[in-house]
Amino acid sequence: MSHQEREKNKLLQRVKKVRGQLDAVERSLSADEDCGGQLMLLAAVRGGVNSLMAEVLETHIRFHLVDGAKEQIAPELAEDLIDLVRAYLK
Repeated sequence: MSHQEREKNKLLQRVKKVRGQLDAVERSLSADEDCGGQLMLLAAVRGGVNSLMAEVLETHIRFHLVDGAKEQIAPELAEDLIDLVRAYLK
């Protein structure tokens, strides 16, 4: 299995996890469960989506701005940008 295929599978697993979290939110809302629990579930969904977004952005930065770009940026700059994105999405 190629590196790209492993990365793709990892991202798809994250999507499935987020989908499961959203299903839990739906069940909680349908069952009229406690608002505090619902908020915790929603926070978990938000964290999962932010984490997924960070992974996709990191891959985009590495592929399009460092490795495969016509005008590449310095790897250190790419790492700084990735760190900034991850910090923003937390």
